[in-house]
Amino acid sequence: MTRHPLPRTLAVLALAAVGLTGCAAAEPAADPTTPPTTTSALPAAEPVASETEAPEPTAEPTCDTIIPAEVVADLEAAGWSFREDVFRIGAAEVDDGITCTWGDMSVASDHVQMFGWAPLTADQAAQHQSTLLQEGWVREDGGDGIYLTETPDTVSAPDEQGYGWTFLFGDDWVTFADTKQGLLLVEWPKT
Repeated sequence: MTRHPLPRTLAVLALAAVGLTGCAAAEPAADPTTPPTTTSALPAAEPVASETEAPEPTAEPTCDTIIPAEVVADLEAAGWSFREDVFRIGAAEVDDGITCTWGDMSVASDHVQMFGWAPLTADQAAQHQSTLLQEGWVREDGGDGIYLTETPDTVSAPDEQGYGWTFLFGDDWVTFADTKQGLLLVEWPKT
């Protein structure tokens, strides 16, 4: 598979994050000769909703919500759209999951990007991991979960570290991307 917008998108997201950190205004230094003002006579400020409660997650995952809106915009700007499919781990279909294939759907091509997400119980995760390991997939433990990636000899379009199709098993969920690096873009459930 050939890739196009993702490396540029990751670079844009990284630069945006770095750029935003430089936009914060510094607090002016307090003048030691000025007495502090008292605020006891001022009414208490009402808390902002985002300070008091987490936003409601979107009801169900969709191909344009499991990855960041900026990435969706970049893919669409490149003329890409998505095809939504069921989520599979090997031959097994996972209920309530979604796999999204992004590409130029007007032509037959392997020039695509794939992302997916599905809910899993701990027992289901253990069963799927066992099946993948028996099929030769490679396990890596990470701080955010268990990675299972296809064997290096079967990778047709690796990312910069040589990874191809990869699943990340977390607490009660699993994500998928056509590269391990692509997993960084799967953000579900939204919080």
